[in-house]
Amino acid sequence: MKYRRLGSSGLKVSEIGLGSWLTYGETVGNQNAIDCIHQAYELGINFFDTANAYNQGEAEKVVGEALKSFSRSSYVLATKVFFPMGDGPNERGLSRKHIIEQCDASLKRLGVDYLDLYQCHRFDEETPTEETLRTLDDLVQQGKILYYGVSEWTAAQIIDAVHITKEKNLRPLVSNQPIYNMLVRYIEKEVLPVSEKEGIGQVVFSPLAQGILTGKYKPGQEIPSNTRAANENINRWIKSYLNDDVLNRVARLEGIANDLGITLSQLAVAWILRQPGVSSAIVGASRPEQVTENVKASEVNLSNDVLAETESILKEIDEFVPIW
Repeated sequence: MKYRRLGSSGLKVSEIGLGSWLTYGETVGNQNAIDCIHQAYELGINFFDTANAYNQGEAEKVVGEALKSFSRSSYVLATKVFFPMGDGPNERGLSRKHIIEQCDASLKRLGVDYLDLYQCHRFDEETPTEETLRTLDDLVQQGKILYYGVSEWTAAQIIDAVHITKEKNLRPLVSNQPIYNMLVRYIEKEVLPVSEKEGIGQVVFSPLAQGILTGKYKPGQEIPSNTRAANENINRWIKSYLNDDVLNRVARLEGIANDLGITLSQLAVAWILRQPGVSSAIVGASRPEQVTENVKASEVNLSNDVLAETESILKEIDEFVPIW
């Protein structure tokens, strides 16, 4: 496993991280989730990402239970705040009240004294950005969090936040967590250039496009009933990519992977790690062997010729811009 600085900060994170979205505390049994986290740790992953909203805190509990086996200084723990955690008008968003209350709740569920990285899960149109940033800065001062970042903020929102931190002498943003993979590349136009300029590292999620880049979906075939794409309640955007044009391109990518002696998922993660500004690619796993397979992407060196070939396959895929 290799490690990279998180943006321009001094924090080192494994270039492959383990996330818990749609898995831990929900679709994956707790012991299996713990086994995945332990396997990841043993393979050198030190970056573990979760969120309070993942199954209303249950994912945090599982992650905390798994990580208590290890020295607190040996891993980087990230969680997030924004989405509703109750029915009340103040139980959501990025107000000072909600952030402070949810930070304390996350610390309790995770069973730790501090968070390495605390992220704003989305942008809050109803709260002044300065209020949010001052609250996060206060949490750093209190020792409850060490660094803070954002997730799925636009370039304009990131620029505004950077200006506020500089003007008010607040601690800077260190990370952004966007969706990013071979098929979903909207951040390349504005978010990546702005982030690189300001020293903000990308800790990207869904590097396998929720399974499309594993090769499980084939052109001309029905969606397997036991896959996420068949679930109407999650990943609704994925169906826009389940068409023969995209899946034929994915099949060609799989051919490249076969020629390199690696899996398509390893090619997809290795491709992410060659993109500028990426600090870590966050993978998901429901079985320990999936962790093992994904970690091997850290050992893959893609040549410029291979990158050019993948680019020729990927060009002109319809752009996806998330609306969460």
